[in-house]
Amino acid sequence: MANSRSETLRFFSGSLVFTAVSLVAGAGLGAYYHGTLAGVLGTVFIVAVLGVLETSLSFDNAVVNATVLRDMTPVWRHRFLTWGIAIAVFGMRLVFPLLVVSIVARVGPYEALRLAALDPAQYARILTSAHTVLGAFGGAFLGMVCLKYFFDEEKEIHWLRGLEIRLAQLGKVDAAALGLMLLMIYGFSRLVPAGEHEAFLVAGIFGIVTFIAVDGIGSAMEVGEEAMRDVHRASAASFLYLEVLDASFSFDGVIGAFALTNNLFVIAIGLGIGAMFVRSLTVMLVEHGTLASYRYLEHGAFYAIGALALLMFVGTATHVPEAFTGLVGAAFIGVSLWSSIRFNRRYQATRAVR
Repeated sequence: MANSRSETLRFFSGSLVFTAVSLVAGAGLGAYYHGTLAGVLGTVFIVAVLGVLETSLSFDNAVVNATVLRDMTPVWRHRFLTWGIAIAVFGMRLVFPLLVVSIVARVGPYEALRLAALDPAQYARILTSAHTVLGAFGGAFLGMVCLKYFFDEEKEIHWLRGLEIRLAQLGKVDAAALGLMLLMIYGFSRLVPAGEHEAFLVAGIFGIVTFIAVDGIGSAMEVGEEAMRDVHRASAASFLYLEVLDASFSFDGVIGAFALTNNLFVIAIGLGIGAMFVRSLTVMLVEHGTLASYRYLEHGAFYAIGALALLMFVGTATHVPEAFTGLVGAAFIGVSLWSSIRFNRRYQATRAVR
């Protein structure tokens, strides 16, 4: 038992150190912006809450990451777990929101940074105004990720068997997933506030195009094991796929964080903690072979992705609580894990009888 605890702690040691440093940084921001003990404690609390929320809402992200990483070369796997986490923490949680504000407000990146530092309320208003576009793009991309997984005629393992067999059969129809996603984008575009229909449609189409481009690069580079150079290239394509996937996952988290604070730097630090723990979970899943041990866990993660995509679409027309989004994803993961454990027990019992 002690060895098991120490082994688990090994995976999360870096994340725990990052968390400690982040809380100290949060305290520094609280002192700078508020100058009072209450302000310091309040900022540290918000950083901690954001870290916990991002971690709890991103387990499905870790499972999908592990699904892709297990087929990557060790070199590119290491690059994702080093470069990728830097992009996730600093790129998507800090630089990307600044770029969105810069584009929406038609100001330079420096001006966007100045707004974030000196006028966080205005910064938050501008970023939140882009919620429809981000929701449409992220929903379309994640929706295609989900549909590709289930619309696969060669898929052999089914969790919700009756449903998944039918979905796999739809994979025989060329572009079935694309057609369904286009219909969903059109349908939800009629529900968004007046004046945002076109923006929703354009963002959704770009989400589909981005998926096709990233997935197409990966498919074009799939080759036999003997061509190691091409395997490295395929792993590079998987790296790109994972980065876009993480970006899509992070949209709702970045926007939802403004319910707690308008401060970009506090949000980046808090969500960065979550990103680090997702990395640790991903490493643990890959090295322990958890996906192979728990038969339906991967299915649960992709159902959670589909639910997130749908809720991102819904969220462009009406408010969807962040907690509800997280609970739906957690429910799929939890039930799929429970089903996997039951399957393993039945399998072991059958082998014992034989």
